[in-house]
Amino acid sequence: MNVLVVHDYGPLGRVLLEQLKRSSLHISPLLISEPDNADLAALADWVPEDTDLIVNALWLTDPERAEKDPEAARQMAFSVPMALAEHARSSGMALLQLSSCYVFDGRKQSAYLASNPGHPISQLGNWQWECEQALRTLLPRHLILRTGWNLGRFISKVRACVDSQQTVALSSRFVGQPVSFHDLARVMVAVLQQVECGAEVWGTYQYTGAEEISLYELGLAIAETLELPEGARVVDENADWTALEPVNATLGCTKIRNAFGIKQLPWRTQLDDELELVSSLGEAKLEGENAG
Repeated sequence: MNVLVVHDYGPLGRVLLEQLKRSSLHISPLLISEPDNADLAALADWVPEDTDLIVNALWLTDPERAEKDPEAARQMAFSVPMALAEHARSSGMALLQLSSCYVFDGRKQSAYLASNPGHPISQLGNWQWECEQALRTLLPRHLILRTGWNLGRFISKVRACVDSQQTVALSSRFVGQPVSFHDLARVMVAVLQQVECGAEVWGTYQYTGAEEISLYELGLAIAETLELPEGARVVDENADWTALEPVNATLGCTKIRNAFGIKQLPWRTQLDDELELVSSLGEAKLEGENAG
């Protein structure tokens, strides 16, 4: 199966391509260095004619950045996927599209299911939910993969307090499940391999790392791994940006386990690798991945 991987300079594209090299899939990478300025009319010229499935590995998980630049968020979370979907439909290709827990408002008392309708409270969630709905109508052969919190994003927040020797406010009021770049790439590869084997499993799925945790507890776990210097600490307080966070960002992952046999891995066991990845790529590249 010929797979086109659309990616930017962010960590997910790098890790995903590394893992795909070890698979039997025939991979063609398509680097879009500035997705928010991409020429959508030219996308069709960049997709090889023999492509069977397009993977959009542009992973948006930072609602703060989306609020700062709504037009860029719309381009990256909606316009680019729609252009890819239009081309896929006209060319008989399938599409794997990433979404996130930000399509939900967090009011549900239990884990969100893949079948639950979205009620976003942020620009990012709004465009991801609009993208999901449009994709379901436009392209029957699609895979939507919703993810939990980006572990790297919160590592970045805690690292910032290390550099400035300040406190970082992460409230225990908000709960969810992190997922690392390596683990998400593992799941995407597993899904693609089963599609290659002929599995007709199109639809919406969800994946997060195992273990629900509060933002505050997550911050403490990261801080412990980082060994924060004196004067830098994590506090259980609300920050302004948490107005964009669903109080409950927990996703049920039974469907992806039943359809693909994919089990959730503990995010805690991946903290060291994620810290190393974030450090190797640098802060600017991590933030650029979620530029929206």
